[in-house]
Amino acid sequence: MTTTHQHPVLVVGGGPVGLTLANLLAARGVPLILVERNPSTSDEAKAISLDDESLRTLHTAQLADKVLEVVVPGTGTRYYDRKGRSLFHARGPQPYRLGYPFKNQFAQPELEQLLLDELKSRPEADIRFSTELVTVTDNVDGTGATAEICAPGDTETETLQVSWVLACDGGRSTVRELRGIDMTGTSYQDVWLVADTTGDHHDERYGMHHGTPDRPTVIVPGRGGRCRYEFLLHPGEGEKGVEPDFETLRRLVAPYRPLTEDQVERCTTYTFNAVIADRWRDGRVLLLGDAAHMMPPFAGQGLNSGIRDAANLAWKIDDVWHGRAAASLFDSYEAERRPHATAMVRYSERLGDVVMTTDRRRALVRDIAARTLLRTPPGRRYLTEMRFRPHARHEAGLVVGDHALTGTQLPQPRVLVPPSLHPQWLDEVLGRSFALLGVDVPEAAWRLFDTTHWPDDRLDIKRIDVLLGDRLPPAAGARDAVADADGRLEEALATARNRFVLVKPDRYIAAVMGPDEIPAVIAALYKETR
Repeated sequence: MTTTHQHPVLVVGGGPVGLTLANLLAARGVPLILVERNPSTSDEAKAISLDDESLRTLHTAQLADKVLEVVVPGTGTRYYDRKGRSLFHARGPQPYRLGYPFKNQFAQPELEQLLLDELKSRPEADIRFSTELVTVTDNVDGTGATAEICAPGDTETETLQVSWVLACDGGRSTVRELRGIDMTGTSYQDVWLVADTTGDHHDERYGMHHGTPDRPTVIVPGRGGRCRYEFLLHPGEGEKGVEPDFETLRRLVAPYRPLTEDQVERCTTYTFNAVIADRWRDGRVLLLGDAAHMMPPFAGQGLNSGIRDAANLAWKIDDVWHGRAAASLFDSYEAERRPHATAMVRYSERLGDVVMTTDRRRALVRDIAARTLLRTPPGRRYLTEMRFRPHARHEAGLVVGDHALTGTQLPQPRVLVPPSLHPQWLDEVLGRSFALLGVDVPEAAWRLFDTTHWPDDRLDIKRIDVLLGDRLPPAAGARDAVADADGRLEEALATARNRFVLVKPDRYIAAVMGPDEIPAVIAALYKETR
C-alpha cells in the first residue's frame, strides 16, 4: 500500500513529552515539524522521575542508554510514618522486569536538552522554537489540517499543511483551547513549596515521603549533590506562583541540611490538578500528556503517563502516515490509554490523601494499617511491590480475546538468540513492528497461520519461535528463535504454551490464540486497522 499522507506531522510543544514523541516518530521515518513557544528548552526542573516503562519506550528510539547517563538508577520510594520512622520501601515489582530500573530520578533541564540534541541529529525533524500555534483547522477534503504559526507577539503568520496535529503543549494547551475541549476533575488549593538544591549530602537512590501531619514532605536525591525538597505550606506561608523568600526555605530545609542561597537552583510554589480532557481526539488533532490529563505529583506518574501516550501513538502514526493502516486506527488510542490514565489520576489523589495527610488521627490509622500489613507475607508484598498501584492494561481498542495476558504489557526478560546464544533483551529481537511469538507451537500451526486468508496487505508481523523448558533454539530455521535465559521468559509466557502471542509495537499484547482461533483474530484485527 502506498503512502497516503505526504504532509509532515505537527508536534505542538517542546517539553519532554513532545520531544520524546518527536524522537519516536523521526526514528520511524515520519517527517515532522515541532513548534515550541519558548525560545529554548525549560530551565525548570518540573518532572523528576522516569519509570522502567518510559526507559523501555526511549530505547525504541535508541535513547535509553544516553538517558541513563543523566538519571539515578533508582530503587523506588521509602515511606515514613507520622513520627519520621521508616514504614516500608516500595521497590515495585520484580527488579528489571521491563529491562530497566523501576524508578529513576533526573533533572528535567538535562533530560530535555538531551532529547533536543538527539532530535536535531534526525533529518526527519524540523524544529522551531520561539514559535507558537495560532490556528488549526481540519481540511474539508480530508487530506490533513491547516495550521498557522508565528513568533510570539508577531502578527505575520506562516501557514502549514500537516497530516496530523499532536498536542503536547501542557496543562494550558493552546491546541485544546482552540478546539474547545474541556477538562473534567478537581483543582486543589493546597500550596506546596518545591526547591531544587545543590551541595546536598543525600545519596539515597530512592525518594522519601515523610508522612508527618504537621509538615508532609517529599525528598528526592539526584546526581552530583542535587536534591529536591517539597513541603506542604501552612496558611500564610506562601501563595501559588509567588517565589518564597530564602528564609522560609532555609527554615523548612533546616531539619535535613544547612542551606545557603547559592545552593538553590530553583524555588517556587504550586498547586495541582486532577483533571482529564473530555476527549483526546478531535478530527486531525490528538492530545497527549498534560494536554490530555493532569495529576497530583505524589505517584511520580505525570510525565510517565505522557510517555505512555507517546509510545501508544508513535507506531500508529507511523502505520497511518505510511499507508499501512487507516486513520480509524487512532480510535484505539483513547480506548487503550484513557482508562489507565484515569486510574493513575485517581491513584495519585488517594496516595496524596493517605501519605500526605495533615489529619493526626488519619495518619495514626494509616501507620497502624501499614505495620499490620507488613506482618504478613501477602501484606508485605502488597506494599513493597506496590501492588496497590493501577496496572496498565488495554481492555479495549486493539485487543482480541480474554486470555489473562491479553492487553497486558509483555515483560522483557533476557533471551538466548542463536547462533551466538549470548543473552539479549527480548526487545532486541522483537523489533519495531508487530511480533508473533509462537510459544512451543508445532510447525503445522505456523503453516496454518501463514496460509490463513488475509483481506489484503498483511500487518507487518515478525515471526518468532519461543522455546521454553531449558531447551536450545535452532541455529537456523524459517523464523527467528529465542530460548529462556534465566527462567523469566517461561514465567512470563507459561500460560500461553502451545499458543501464539501477538505483541503490538508498544509491547502490549493484542491477542493470545490457539491455531484454531487464528482466522477470527485476524479478522478482528483487520477491522480495527482498516
